[in-house]
Amino acid sequence: MSIDELIDNFSFLDSWEDRYKYLIELGSQLPHISDELKTEEWKVPGCQSQVWIIPHYEKAHIYFEGDSDAIIVRGIIAVVLEIFKDKPAQEILDIDVEEIFDKMGLREHITPNRRSGMLSMVDKIKYYSAKSLGK
Repeated sequence: MSIDELIDNFSFLDSWEDRYKYLIELGSQLPHISDELKTEEWKVPGCQSQVWIIPHYEKAHIYFEGDSDAIIVRGIIAVVLEIFKDKPAQEILDIDVEEIFDKMGLREHITPNRRSGMLSMVDKIKYYSAKSLGK
């Protein structure tokens, strides 16, 4: 799914309740990571729930998998991972995630703690991307 499709899907939904249901649906489709990988190394600091983001480096691209112990947060992870899916590291660093979140209405409708956690996930992904470029 492209970023534009993701934005369209959120804008198509009339109520925030429907958007929450969509987030939960996206989270339910996210594969769980194994318990062995749920370590401090992959844990995202700054999240109220437990969140893990794991990078996988392949040539010029970085692929991520993520998981959480909270249903809505799993949906947020699914959105964040979809935004960065199939992108080279430099493009990941250049993406204005705040603008995308605004277009989806996520900034104004999720709690401040979840928003902070969402930005922590983005920071972690951008950290791994910068690291892969030697920055």
